Amino acid sequence: MTNIKPISDLRNYTEVLKEVSIGNPVYLTRNGRGEFAIMRIQEYDELRAIKELYTALEKGETSAKENGWISAAQVEAELGL
Repeated sequence: MTNIKPISDLRNYTEVLKEVSIGNPVYLTRNGRGEFAIMRIQEYDELRAIKELYTALEKGETSAKENGWISAAQVEAELGL
């Protein structure tokens, strides 16, 4: 279940932090609108790594579309396999 709280609940931040777990961030609102998310650092690092992977894959796909795809044999040769 989504955990949404007004930012004013941070006055008692230790209680808010107790509610945060992997896969269960706490979302904070300001003036009734979503503004922040509090999550475990491990989950944040995983999300950043996923974003970096998607960015690299997109860059590779763009390069392949512009310059052409290479064969599996070419990949093996470049990797020295």
